[in-house]
Amino acid sequence: MHQSIMINNTVKEKCPSIHIGMITYHDIAVSDLPQMIKGRFQLFYEEIMLALEEKGVTDIDGVSEWRKIFKSLDIDPSRYRPSQEALFRRLKKGQALPSIHSAADLNNFFSLKYEIPLGIYDLDHINGDIQLTLGSENDQYEGINGREMSMKGKLITADESGAFGSPIVDSKRTMVTRDTVNALQIVYLKPSIDNSTSTKIITEIMNMFTHIHSGKAYYKIIN
Repeated sequence: MHQSIMINNTVKEKCPSIHIGMITYHDIAVSDLPQMIKGRFQLFYEEIMLALEEKGVTDIDGVSEWRKIFKSLDIDPSRYRPSQEALFRRLKKGQALPSIHSAADLNNFFSLKYEIPLGIYDLDHINGDIQLTLGSENDQYEGINGREMSMKGKLITADESGAFGSPIVDSKRTMVTRDTVNALQIVYLKPSIDNSTSTKIITEIMNMFTHIHSGKAYYKIIN
């Protein structure tokens, strides 16, 4: 099952440099993150905490680039933060990132490493083709944060059943659990990077994901 994804023309017109990576995984096994990798991630997060003692979250390249994208799409980034900014802010406050399961933990790690939002979804709960678009008043869902989210005017991924994801917060409908066997990962790349750098980032994410979860994977970059 190969999903297709397209970027809506309105989004492209307002933000011509936007490009995303899409990775599909099949026959994976989601569980706890291996202890050794958990330890490595912990050291990395501590390094970020130290670095953030000297600088502000909005000084981080990927954060400021994604705030600019939000502004170009008329989304207020101080009110609705790109998800990687929320992670950096948490670390700046000295708060640890909770371990959820191997797929979500890996997402958080790469989100912080490359300073970009990432979404991971249960492919078996996605219906039909996907569009990266701006939400209408009908686009709302229960977020993985437990809140009812109105996605009107926000950047969303939508399938035939409506909005299911966003670089702000994702929905419960398509969230990955320990029962997930097929997954879709959306990598919201920095607009400033070229296709060859994008490819390197996506293959690194994909290889580490399959190293931990097994299974098969395919990727695509969508401009």
